[in-house]
Amino acid sequence: MPARGKSWMGEESARLPQGFRAAGVAAGIKRTGGRDMALIVTAPPATAAGVFTTNQVRAAPVKLDIEHLRGGVASAIVVNSGCANACTGLRGLRDARRTAECAGRLLGVAPRRVLVCSTGTIGVPLPMDRVEAGLLALVAALSPDGGPAVSEAILTTDTRPKRWSVAFRVRDRLVRLTGFCKGAGMIEPNMATMLAFFLTDADVPRPALQRLLKAAADRSFNRITVDGDRSTNDTALVLANGASGVMLAPGRPGWAAFEAAFFETACELARMIVRDGEGATKLITIRVRGARSDREADLAARSVANSLLVKTAWAGPNANWGRVVDALGYSSARVVEERVSIWFDDLRAVVRGAPGPATREALQRVVGRPEFTVDIDLGLGRGRAEVLTCNCTEEYVRINM
Repeated sequence: MPARGKSWMGEESARLPQGFRAAGVAAGIKRTGGRDMALIVTAPPATAAGVFTTNQVRAAPVKLDIEHLRGGVASAIVVNSGCANACTGLRGLRDARRTAECAGRLLGVAPRRVLVCSTGTIGVPLPMDRVEAGLLALVAALSPDGGPAVSEAILTTDTRPKRWSVAFRVRDRLVRLTGFCKGAGMIEPNMATMLAFFLTDADVPRPALQRLLKAAADRSFNRITVDGDRSTNDTALVLANGASGVMLAPGRPGWAAFEAAFFETACELARMIVRDGEGATKLITIRVRGARSDREADLAARSVANSLLVKTAWAGPNANWGRVVDALGYSSARVVEERVSIWFDDLRAVVRGAPGPATREALQRVVGRPEFTVDIDLGLGRGRAEVLTCNCTEEYVRINM
């Protein structure tokens, strides 16, 4: 990654790249009130790419966006929170299309160039009268400074906005990439996250943009879990409008910097999701090495990261490493008890399947920290994997009752 300084800047901001305007308003969709609709618009139109949930049950906006992305160009993204528009039958698909048509009419663009995203309660139809009134308000409020309002409007059970912006120079021209996301519960995506949007003023060919988004999702959002549940609405979109005048593609000047910026943005957003997990108070990194393959290392890491017994122990805080060993043992990875070693940060809790030199009191202090790492060596091969997770508290149950 390039050294930060005059040529590289990464920050937790919602500054929009050139050519983008945005807005967020309260349309009365969320029961809790506050902003619940967002609009992102680009002029010129942008090259667009996306990745979506692999859940076999897909929300209407996911189906619509997959169809609209076949054209590879987008001019706007409409987002609502408070209603997922999932499991709403033909009406749900009609409502998603109607949203795109209404936005397109107001903006003077073809409906097929409008992408639609929803997040919230499953099985509830969209209140289209409020959606259409919200679109009128959004178009009137569009601004180059509308990023913060977008990051607030897309939230559901999140406790804070999640955004990251990176800028770098290519031959004295500034290129900016900004990312927004939301997600706190129903998080173990096998594609991206609940909702994520990446905006850049670089000009990027669609095949390269799609490959980069998928690679970034695999490295970041597909490495996290809060509760092991996969949403019906998971969507990650990227728009590249070329307003900076900089063309980027693999092998061209500036591509390495753009790739690094994209990976940084995705990874920062992914960490924010886990840190803001429903009811969570701790961010834990699970690192597995010594598996027979990377796939088995991933299976072992996820088994630990999703174990309720492990996650509630960490809420204690309780350094019960026996629960970690147990979760490894029932994973689908090959595990030989006598070869397993485990560290909590730099303290060795388990040595070849037996208690290590670290005292329970010392391990308790590690588990009491807001962030710590659990390193696991299976001693069977060269496979490696890393997953970010969080603890599970009573608050998680209260939120989801």
